[in-house]
Amino acid sequence: MKIWKAISDALAGWMLILRGEAGWRGRFSLTTPGLLAALAIYAFMTFLAVALASMSIGMPSIAGILAAMFVLALPVIALVLTLLGTRSLLKSAEPVYPVLIPGIYALTVFLVVEGVLAMIGGPVVILAWLALGYLLYRLVRAATGWNIGIAAGFAVLTVVLLVAMRMALYMLSNPAF
Repeated sequence: MKIWKAISDALAGWMLILRGEAGWRGRFSLTTPGLLAALAIYAFMTFLAVALASMSIGMPSIAGILAAMFVLALPVIALVLTLLGTRSLLKSAEPVYPVLIPGIYALTVFLVVEGVLAMIGGPVVILAWLALGYLLYRLVRAATGWNIGIAAGFAVLTVVLLVAMRMALYMLSNPAF
């Protein structure tokens, strides 16, 4: 099945990225169908997260499921906004797919790890944010010609944007009386 191959190739590609070895690009399908496959896997995991989180209270309505999936999609939105913003500020011609597609696979793992850590306790979730920042830093260093400072800034900004968007949605959804 192609989905399982995409997942196993992404895992192997990420191991190469983390080790700093060449050949990681060949493990990801850096095309539009590859992007769609990564997004489909991410969407499936968000749906599964919503289903697992609502086991004790019952499955929400379609609107509730879509709202929860939108909130869980904020990491992807943060990645895209930060990537496009950084490319624009640097006037860089770096391709988007070598960062975006492996980044979505990393965000899929982040989604699962963050959910498990959230069940343990609030402050422990910071570990997932730090790990995500490190993964994004390593990815940008491997995929682009950006220097260490820009790669670190990109990773930090992506994580901060993710947290800020969630906080903003939380504040907007709970108006003060």
